[in-house]
Amino acid sequence: MEKRDYYEVLGVEKTATAEEIKKAYRKKAMQYHPDRNPGDKEAEEKFKEAAEAYDVLSNPDKKARYDQFGHAGMSGAAGGGYNVDFDLNTIFERFGDLFGGGFSGFSGGGFSGFSGFGGGGRGQGKRVRRGTNIRIKVKLTLEEINTGVEKKIKIQKLIPCEHCGGTGAKDKSGVTTCPTCKGSGQVVSQQRTMFGVMQQVTVCGTCGGTGEVIKDKCPHCGGNGVVKGEEVVTVNIPAGVAEGMQLTMRGKGNAAPNGGVNGDLLVLIEEQEHELFERNGNNIYLNYYISFPQAALGATVEVPTLTGKARIKIAAGTQSGQILRLQGKGLPELNSRIIGDLIVNINVWTPKSLTKDEKAAIEKLMDAENFKPKPGKNDQGFFSRVKQFFN
Repeated sequence: MEKRDYYEVLGVEKTATAEEIKKAYRKKAMQYHPDRNPGDKEAEEKFKEAAEAYDVLSNPDKKARYDQFGHAGMSGAAGGGYNVDFDLNTIFERFGDLFGGGFSGFSGGGFSGFSGFGGGGRGQGKRVRRGTNIRIKVKLTLEEINTGVEKKIKIQKLIPCEHCGGTGAKDKSGVTTCPTCKGSGQVVSQQRTMFGVMQQVTVCGTCGGTGEVIKDKCPHCGGNGVVKGEEVVTVNIPAGVAEGMQLTMRGKGNAAPNGGVNGDLLVLIEEQEHELFERNGNNIYLNYYISFPQAALGATVEVPTLTGKARIKIAAGTQSGQILRLQGKGLPELNSRIIGDLIVNINVWTPKSLTKDEKAAIEKLMDAENFKPKPGKNDQGFFSRVKQFFN
């Protein structure tokens, strides 16, 4: 199914301010929240869709990338669109503060409120801890960007303690139900106001919302459930990525304390400077030098490409600065069949030193009529010649 435009999902314009985007998301979240739509799968999907849109549009870097490249620019490491698969607990953990720590409903009003996803009234509001994200940079050559590449990277990270299995407890009997929230992960407070009794559900401060406390800590990890370690991660980078793009590998970040959900690995793309080519979008540019005899008489030459060489014909009388275009020899567009071009800027090489015989031969031509510069209207400047390819 094709993804909807994120601005359309939230019902805002591209010129919307950060505050307008936040208000629009809050409105959508309130409308489609599972507690208000029990058993409604369509509402739940729209709730997740709104969270995905807000996750992108509320982040200046992600928003700028989305505005420039659309969904293609938000591709995850596996390709195929922005890789956001939030479960309901993750959405609440990331964006729950937008609702002031919990939505207050009237006592007996029939709406359980934002008391954790799945509804505090149904006893499913336990908070799942989440590990922190790890950000790394990966440098790529234009050749690697052209084809896509698999990179194996060793990462220093937090991993589950092998002695306690990540629980943080010395043994199975070391974990007990939280005495404060009785295992629900939440506490309920009530306040009488002029409108009636207001009820608010918040995360339990004793257990942090997990519903459990550790009485006998694992001596190897000190009760955290995680220790320092390393992992070799395979990152599949699709063809067509660009400088500044970020790929997300779900669950490859730091392990969470006490058996929670792993964080993500964020892979920031950097382009290495190429010795021959310069990139502009999907097109690549090459300065290619030919000799004066080749320019005057014409020739067939081989120019380098990202995948080898290509033969091009130099017409007799070619001027320095002439632009030749090789279609389909540039870079592919991310998640698309579109391929850019190789733009070749021809330069006529002037010798820096001459032998006696070479100098004498050229001096004979100095006053020849055909060797006097006679530029015409078609001899445009470099930028004008480049510009014509994009009109």
